[in-house]
Amino acid sequence: MERFKVTRLVGILGIFANCFLFIIKIIVGLLFKSQSMIADGFNSITDVFASLMTSIGNKIASSDSDEDHNFGHGKAEYIFSMFISISILIISIKLLFDSIKSLFLANKIVFSYSLVIVCLITIIVKLSLYLYTRSLLKKENNILIKSSMLDHRNDIFLTSGVFLSIILSNFGFYFLDSIVGILISMWFMLTGIKLFRESYNVLMDVSLDNETCSKIIKMLLKDKKIIKVSDLHSIAIGYKFVVILTIHVKGDLKTSVSHEIANRAENKIKENFENIKEVFIHIHPV
Repeated sequence: MERFKVTRLVGILGIFANCFLFIIKIIVGLLFKSQSMIADGFNSITDVFASLMTSIGNKIASSDSDEDHNFGHGKAEYIFSMFISISILIISIKLLFDSIKSLFLANKIVFSYSLVIVCLITIIVKLSLYLYTRSLLKKENNILIKSSMLDHRNDIFLTSGVFLSIILSNFGFYFLDSIVGILISMWFMLTGIKLFRESYNVLMDVSLDNETCSKIIKMLLKDKKIIKVSDLHSIAIGYKFVVILTIHVKGDLKTSVSHEIANRAENKIKENFENIKEVFIHIHPV
Protein backbone atom coordinates (compact mmCIF):
# COMPACT_ATOMS: atom_id res chain seq x y z
CA MET A 1 0.00 0.00 0.00
CA GLU A 2 3.04 2.27 -0.33
CA ARG A 3 1.48 3.76 -3.45
CA PHE A 4 -1.43 5.19 -1.47
CA LYS A 5 0.68 6.38 1.46
CA VAL A 6 2.93 8.54 -0.71
CA THR A 7 -0.06 9.90 -2.65
CA ARG A 8 -1.72 10.93 0.63
CA LEU A 9 1.46 12.76 1.65
CA VAL A 10 1.56 14.54 -1.72
CA GLY A 11 -2.01 15.76 -1.16
CA ILE A 12 -1.34 17.00 2.38
CA LEU A 13 1.84 18.87 1.40
CA GLY A 14 0.01 20.42 -1.54
CA ILE A 15 -2.85 21.70 0.63
CA PHE A 16 -0.62 23.45 3.17
CA ALA A 17 1.85 24.85 0.63
CA ASN A 18 -0.81 26.22 -1.70
CA CYS A 19 -2.89 27.74 1.13
CA PHE A 20 0.19 29.69 2.20
CA LEU A 21 0.96 30.81 -1.36
CA PHE A 22 -2.66 31.80 -2.04
CA ILE A 23 -2.79 34.10 1.00
CA ILE A 24 0.43 35.99 0.24
CA LYS A 25 -0.26 36.26 -3.51
CA ILE A 26 -3.79 37.64 -3.15
CA ILE A 27 -2.84 40.14 -0.43
CA VAL A 28 0.19 41.48 -2.32
CA GLY A 29 -1.54 41.29 -5.71
CA LEU A 30 -4.51 43.39 -4.55
CA LEU A 31 -2.30 45.90 -2.72
CA PHE A 32 -0.19 46.60 -5.79
CA LYS A 33 -2.85 45.99 -8.48
CA SER A 34 -1.00 43.15 -10.22
CA GLN A 35 -3.44 41.22 -12.41
CA SER A 36 -0.89 38.49 -13.10
CA MET A 37 -0.19 38.09 -9.37
CA ILE A 38 -3.92 37.87 -8.62
CA ALA A 39 -4.26 35.30 -11.42
CA ASP A 40 -1.40 33.35 -9.92
CA GLY A 41 -3.11 33.59 -6.53
CA PHE A 42 -6.30 32.05 -7.90
CA ASN A 43 -4.12 29.37 -9.43
CA SER A 44 -2.91 28.53 -5.92
CA ILE A 45 -6.44 28.21 -4.55
CA THR A 46 -7.21 25.91 -7.48
CA ASP A 47 -4.16 23.92 -6.43
CA VAL A 48 -5.60 23.67 -2.89
CA PHE A 49 -8.76 22.15 -4.35
CA ALA A 50 -6.66 19.84 -6.54
CA SER A 51 -4.64 18.67 -3.54
CA LEU A 52 -7.87 18.08 -1.59
CA MET A 53 -9.26 16.02 -4.47
CA THR A 54 -5.96 14.11 -4.57
CA SER A 55 -6.35 13.20 -0.90
CA ILE A 56 -10.01 12.17 -1.18
CA GLY A 57 -9.53 10.25 -4.44
CA ASN A 58 -6.51 8.46 -3.02
CA LYS A 59 -8.46 7.51 0.12
CA ILE A 60 -11.23 5.89 -1.90
CA ALA A 61 -8.89 4.25 -4.42
CA SER A 62 -6.92 2.61 -1.60
CA SER A 63 -10.01 0.71 -0.41
CA ASP A 64 -9.87 -3.07 -0.89
CA SER A 65 -12.10 -5.04 -3.24
CA ASP A 66 -15.58 -5.90 -1.96
CA GLU A 67 -18.76 -7.60 -3.15
CA ASP A 68 -19.92 -4.51 -5.03
CA HIS A 69 -16.49 -3.63 -6.46
CA ASN A 70 -14.78 -6.90 -7.37
CA PHE A 71 -11.76 -5.19 -8.92
CA GLY A 72 -11.29 -2.57 -6.22
CA HIS A 73 -11.83 1.20 -6.34
CA GLY A 74 -8.95 2.22 -8.61
CA LYS A 75 -11.11 4.36 -10.89
CA ALA A 76 -11.63 6.80 -8.03
CA GLU A 77 -8.24 8.27 -8.94
CA TYR A 78 -9.56 9.19 -12.38
CA ILE A 79 -12.94 10.43 -11.17
CA PHE A 80 -11.25 12.90 -8.84
CA SER A 81 -8.60 13.86 -11.38
CA MET A 82 -11.53 14.75 -13.66
CA PHE A 83 -12.93 16.99 -10.91
CA ILE A 84 -9.52 18.67 -10.77
CA SER A 85 -9.49 19.22 -14.54
CA ILE A 86 -12.99 20.77 -14.49
CA SER A 87 -12.01 23.17 -11.68
CA ILE A 88 -8.93 24.19 -13.68
CA LEU A 89 -11.06 24.92 -16.75
CA ILE A 90 -13.57 27.02 -14.79
CA ILE A 91 -10.85 29.11 -13.15
CA SER A 92 -8.98 29.54 -16.45
CA ILE A 93 -12.06 31.01 -18.17
CA LYS A 94 -12.65 33.46 -15.30
CA LEU A 95 -9.01 34.58 -15.24
CA LEU A 96 -8.91 34.95 -19.01
CA PHE A 97 -11.92 37.28 -18.88
CA ASP A 98 -10.44 39.37 -16.03
CA SER A 99 -7.04 39.68 -17.73
CA ILE A 100 -8.53 40.78 -21.07
CA LYS A 101 -10.70 43.30 -19.23
CA SER A 102 -7.64 44.66 -17.39
CA LEU A 103 -5.73 44.96 -20.69
CA PHE A 104 -8.44 47.07 -22.36
CA LEU A 105 -8.92 49.22 -19.26
CA ALA A 106 -5.14 49.82 -19.22
CA ASN A 107 -4.86 49.14 -15.49
CA LYS A 108 -1.38 49.98 -14.20
CA ILE A 109 0.53 47.76 -11.83
CA VAL A 110 2.25 49.44 -8.88
CA PHE A 111 5.79 48.06 -8.78
CA SER A 112 6.93 46.76 -5.42
CA TYR A 113 9.72 44.55 -4.18
CA SER A 114 7.04 42.70 -2.21
CA LEU A 115 5.75 41.34 -5.52
CA VAL A 116 9.26 40.20 -6.43
CA ILE A 117 9.74 38.47 -3.07
CA VAL A 118 6.40 36.64 -3.37
CA CYS A 119 7.40 35.38 -6.82
CA LEU A 120 10.74 34.10 -5.56
CA ILE A 121 9.10 32.36 -2.57
CA THR A 122 6.57 30.71 -4.91
CA ILE A 123 9.26 29.49 -7.31
CA ILE A 124 11.34 27.98 -4.47
CA VAL A 125 8.32 26.23 -2.88
CA LYS A 126 7.02 24.91 -6.19
CA LEU A 127 10.45 23.74 -7.37
CA SER A 128 10.85 21.76 -4.15
CA LEU A 129 7.40 20.18 -4.54
CA TYR A 130 8.02 19.43 -8.22
CA LEU A 131 11.30 17.62 -7.56
CA TYR A 132 9.70 15.66 -4.72
CA THR A 133 6.62 14.54 -6.70
CA ARG A 134 8.73 13.70 -9.75
CA SER A 135 10.86 11.34 -7.65
CA LEU A 136 7.68 9.67 -6.35
CA LEU A 137 6.16 9.33 -9.82
CA LYS A 138 9.18 7.30 -10.94
CA LYS A 139 8.33 4.78 -8.22
CA GLU A 140 4.53 4.88 -8.36
CA ASN A 141 2.46 5.16 -11.56
CA ASN A 142 -0.37 7.29 -10.20
CA ILE A 143 -2.33 9.89 -12.17
CA LEU A 144 -2.97 11.91 -9.00
CA ILE A 145 0.77 12.20 -8.33
CA LYS A 146 1.28 12.99 -12.01
CA SER A 147 -1.36 15.73 -11.84
CA SER A 148 0.37 17.29 -8.82
CA MET A 149 3.79 17.08 -10.45
CA LEU A 150 2.61 18.74 -13.69
CA ASP A 151 0.82 21.41 -11.68
CA HIS A 152 3.96 22.25 -9.70
CA ARG A 153 6.02 22.34 -12.91
CA ASN A 154 3.52 24.62 -14.63
CA ASP A 155 3.50 26.95 -11.63
CA ILE A 156 7.28 27.38 -11.83
CA PHE A 157 7.05 28.62 -15.42
CA LEU A 158 3.92 30.68 -14.81
CA THR A 159 5.28 32.44 -11.74
CA SER A 160 8.50 33.10 -13.65
CA GLY A 161 6.32 34.87 -16.23
CA VAL A 162 4.66 36.90 -13.49
CA PHE A 163 8.10 37.77 -12.13
CA LEU A 164 9.20 39.00 -15.57
CA SER A 165 6.09 41.15 -16.04
CA ILE A 166 6.58 42.76 -12.62
CA ILE A 167 10.21 43.60 -13.36
CA LEU A 168 9.33 45.05 -16.78
CA SER A 169 6.49 47.11 -15.29
CA ASN A 170 9.15 49.05 -13.40
CA PHE A 171 10.32 50.28 -16.81
CA GLY A 172 6.84 51.31 -17.97
CA PHE A 173 5.70 48.11 -19.74
CA TYR A 174 2.45 47.90 -17.79
CA PHE A 175 0.50 46.06 -20.48
CA LEU A 176 2.71 42.99 -20.05
CA ASP A 177 1.09 42.28 -16.68
CA SER A 178 -2.31 41.68 -18.32
CA ILE A 179 -0.74 39.74 -21.20
CA VAL A 180 0.99 37.40 -18.75
CA GLY A 181 -2.39 36.96 -16.99
CA ILE A 182 -3.91 35.96 -20.34
CA LEU A 183 -1.10 33.49 -21.05
CA ILE A 184 -1.49 31.98 -17.59
CA SER A 185 -5.21 31.49 -18.21
CA MET A 186 -4.57 29.80 -21.56
CA TRP A 187 -1.95 27.54 -19.98
CA PHE A 188 -4.47 26.50 -17.32
CA MET A 189 -7.00 25.73 -20.02
CA LEU A 190 -4.63 23.47 -21.97
CA THR A 191 -3.55 21.68 -18.79
CA GLY A 192 -7.18 21.17 -17.77
CA ILE A 193 -8.16 19.79 -21.19
CA LYS A 194 -5.22 17.36 -21.23
CA LEU A 195 -5.98 16.07 -17.73
CA PHE A 196 -9.70 15.78 -18.55
CA ARG A 197 -8.98 13.68 -21.65
CA GLU A 198 -6.65 11.33 -19.77
CA SER A 199 -9.21 10.78 -17.01
CA TYR A 200 -12.10 10.46 -19.47
CA ASN A 201 -10.31 7.76 -21.47
CA VAL A 202 -9.86 5.53 -18.41
CA LEU A 203 -13.42 6.09 -17.16
CA MET A 204 -14.71 5.15 -20.61
CA ASP A 205 -12.78 1.86 -20.41
CA VAL A 206 -10.00 2.69 -22.84
CA SER A 207 -8.13 -0.41 -24.02
CA LEU A 208 -4.45 -1.25 -23.83
CA ASP A 209 -2.42 0.38 -26.58
CA ASN A 210 -1.63 -1.64 -29.72
CA GLU A 211 2.06 -1.89 -28.88
CA THR A 212 1.38 -3.57 -25.51
CA CYS A 213 -1.13 -5.94 -27.09
CA SER A 214 1.44 -6.93 -29.73
CA LYS A 215 4.06 -7.58 -27.05
CA ILE A 216 1.65 -9.84 -25.15
CA ILE A 217 0.85 -11.88 -28.27
CA LYS A 218 4.52 -12.24 -29.28
CA MET A 219 5.47 -13.31 -25.76
CA LEU A 220 2.75 -15.96 -25.57
CA LEU A 221 3.57 -17.38 -29.02
CA LYS A 222 7.07 -18.23 -27.79
CA ASP A 223 5.36 -21.15 -26.05
CA LYS A 224 5.40 -23.80 -28.78
CA LYS A 225 2.19 -25.36 -27.45
CA ILE A 226 0.23 -22.17 -28.19
CA ILE A 227 -0.71 -22.16 -31.86
CA LYS A 228 -2.48 -18.81 -31.99
CA VAL A 229 -3.61 -15.92 -29.76
CA SER A 230 -6.88 -14.17 -30.64
CA ASP A 231 -9.71 -12.01 -29.31
CA LEU A 232 -7.45 -9.98 -27.02
CA HIS A 233 -9.56 -7.43 -25.14
CA SER A 234 -8.82 -5.24 -22.13
CA ILE A 235 -10.71 -3.08 -19.65
CA ALA A 236 -9.21 -0.31 -17.52
CA ILE A 237 -9.79 -0.60 -13.76
CA GLY A 238 -8.07 2.49 -12.44
CA TYR A 239 -4.37 2.51 -13.25
CA LYS A 240 -4.38 -1.21 -14.18
CA PHE A 241 -6.12 -3.40 -16.75
CA VAL A 242 -8.07 -6.64 -16.93
CA VAL A 243 -7.07 -8.66 -20.01
CA ILE A 244 -9.27 -11.24 -21.73
CA LEU A 245 -7.92 -13.41 -24.56
CA THR A 246 -8.17 -16.74 -26.33
CA ILE A 247 -5.30 -19.18 -26.89
CA HIS A 248 -5.53 -21.90 -29.54
CA VAL A 249 -3.97 -25.27 -28.65
CA LYS A 250 -3.95 -28.74 -30.18
CA GLY A 251 -7.25 -30.51 -29.79
CA ASP A 252 -5.74 -33.80 -28.67
CA LEU A 253 -4.20 -32.34 -25.51
CA LYS A 254 -5.53 -33.41 -22.14
CA THR A 255 -7.68 -30.86 -20.31
CA SER A 256 -5.16 -30.67 -17.46
CA VAL A 257 -2.33 -29.92 -19.93
CA SER A 258 -4.37 -27.19 -21.63
CA HIS A 259 -5.02 -25.56 -18.26
CA GLU A 260 -1.32 -25.73 -17.41
CA ILE A 261 -0.57 -23.84 -20.63
CA ALA A 262 -3.22 -21.23 -19.79
CA ASN A 263 -1.90 -20.81 -16.24
CA ARG A 264 1.63 -20.41 -17.55
CA ALA A 265 0.47 -17.78 -20.02
CA GLU A 266 -1.42 -15.90 -17.30
CA ASN A 267 1.60 -15.81 -15.00
CA LYS A 268 3.89 -14.62 -17.80
CA ILE A 269 1.59 -11.70 -18.58
CA LYS A 270 1.31 -10.61 -14.93
CA GLU A 271 5.06 -10.94 -14.38
CA ASN A 272 6.03 -8.88 -17.43
CA PHE A 273 3.34 -6.19 -17.39
CA GLU A 274 2.92 -4.32 -14.10
CA ASN A 275 -0.16 -2.46 -15.36
CA ILE A 276 -2.16 -5.69 -15.79
CA LYS A 277 -4.11 -6.79 -12.70
CA GLU A 278 -6.09 -9.81 -13.91
CA VAL A 279 -5.95 -12.13 -16.93
CA PHE A 280 -8.80 -14.36 -18.14
CA ILE A 281 -7.87 -16.91 -20.79
CA HIS A 282 -10.26 -18.96 -22.93
CA ILE A 283 -8.77 -22.19 -24.31
CA HIS A 284 -9.80 -23.09 -27.86
CA PRO A 285 -8.84 -26.59 -29.05
CA VAL A 286 -7.85 -26.74 -32.73
